[in-house]
Amino acid sequence: MPTMTSAKKKLQLQFAGTVLLAVFAGLFSYPEVLKFAPPAYNAISRLKINLGLDLQGGIHLEYKADISNIDSSHVDEALQGAQDVIERRINAFGVGEPLVQTAKSGNEHRVIVELPGIKDIEQAKEKIKDAPLLEFKEEGEPDQSTKDMFDQINKQAKEKAQKVLEEVKNGGDFSQLAKDNSEDPGSKENGGDLDFAKKGQFVSEFDEVLFEKGLKSGEIYPELVETQFGWHIIKFIESRGEGDEREVHAAHILFAKHDPYQYEQFIYKDTGLSGKNLKFATAQYSQGQGLGEPEVALQFDDEGTKLFAELTKKNLGKQIAIFLDGELQIAPVVQSEITNGQAVITGNYTFQEAKEIAERLNQGALPVPLTLVSQQSVEASLGIESLQKSLIAGVVGLAAVTVFMIIFYRFLGFVASISLLIYTALMITIFKFSGITLTLSGIAGFILSIGMAVDANILIFERTKEEIKRGRTVQNAIEEGFKRAWTSIRDGNVSSMLTAGILYFMGTGFVKGFAASLFIGVAVSMFTAIVITRTMLRFLVSDWIHERVWIVGIRKKDVKISNT
Repeated sequence: MPTMTSAKKKLQLQFAGTVLLAVFAGLFSYPEVLKFAPPAYNAISRLKINLGLDLQGGIHLEYKADISNIDSSHVDEALQGAQDVIERRINAFGVGEPLVQTAKSGNEHRVIVELPGIKDIEQAKEKIKDAPLLEFKEEGEPDQSTKDMFDQINKQAKEKAQKVLEEVKNGGDFSQLAKDNSEDPGSKENGGDLDFAKKGQFVSEFDEVLFEKGLKSGEIYPELVETQFGWHIIKFIESRGEGDEREVHAAHILFAKHDPYQYEQFIYKDTGLSGKNLKFATAQYSQGQGLGEPEVALQFDDEGTKLFAELTKKNLGKQIAIFLDGELQIAPVVQSEITNGQAVITGNYTFQEAKEIAERLNQGALPVPLTLVSQQSVEASLGIESLQKSLIAGVVGLAAVTVFMIIFYRFLGFVASISLLIYTALMITIFKFSGITLTLSGIAGFILSIGMAVDANILIFERTKEEIKRGRTVQNAIEEGFKRAWTSIRDGNVSSMLTAGILYFMGTGFVKGFAASLFIGVAVSMFTAIVITRTMLRFLVSDWIHERVWIVGIRKKDVKISNT
């Protein structure tokens, strides 16, 4: 008896888990049901399925790669480099799932670029052929206009600080004013609270106010306190201890002081040397005893060699900064004039880090010249029409399958149809969370996987009906049906997943979209058939069905009498 009770409770928990999974998938696949709860609806509705070029429209560009000057052993590497550079450049568009791939057409190598959702084809072309984004800059002084700009910014900050100080002195809420105005990230959210601290833990100007001005508990220092960080409004909260052990609890509101030397764009100036002058960069180990230290070796072209020689000559003992896409990568100090067009960047790198730096430097310029040979703009209206037709086809197919299952398998078919709806909701949820780009071919793979999900149920139900006809109870027949059908389902689904995997890794473009959807669909269909359908049948089926076998599509006279 205890065993039966335990098994029943386990089944109840499994069914409850199935219901929760169904609700979860349903909400994420169709969030409109939560419109009565705006916060939840807004949060869930932000998750969207990424649509491919054929569904939402966009731009298709095809480039011919000139590999005439590339060694045959480095062609694949150069094409991959070109692909990486283009991907990095078009990321500035904010394109969801852009597709950049290489292909071979006859004896020609092509780079194909698809930008879903982009309408301005000329802007896209300009972005892709943009000048190299690798820059070499030298240290410099901010010009007078920059200094004047920062003086004005700091003047405004001080005026604002004075205004807030007057507000505090007139009874304003210090904590709230700190949250609204302070530029100290460490204390802002705590209302400016700095907790207890001993003398010496703050800058000298701050310490002087807290430890030498004789402030009382809760007192606001009546003047702005200027430090290297900016202007402070200080509140003395309390103190404890004596002598060297004395600690002060204080709060402050900081209005930060800004300095052009804090910003890279104001202390480094252009030199004219850029990625167009770099032949290549490689990761290597330094020369010397043993293996040496990892470093990055640079090789410039003739023009770059001349520019780099002049640059290093006048910047001995100073930094030369290397920027990639506007971001500072490294700023090594020049040790000597370099005239051979070669440079070495050293640091505390691992070889992998040096390799990554070299790769990023190489991506500053396209490793192969590209010539646009084809361009196409796909209208969004065409994509919407295709999507609508695909959705209609999917709904019609799902409805047809549901009707078929209910007609032939009745109660079993009804349960399978519910499982199929859960399967569909799970697939939509996975598409939203995984970030997979859905194309027409992907929808085809999804619809095909629905058919495979039904196929698994048919195998199970046919086995189940055979066992019922032999005289087994419906519960036992279902268990035996799942047990006997599992081998066929497993082998069929695994072979389909293997095929989809091969298509994904060896295919390109739309083939990969089809393969990805099919692989995920088959995996989820196997889960719904073996776990969700089985759990629902175990929970819902009872002995009363055995006396009414017509409800599972069997005539009473076809059932043998048995005690099993």
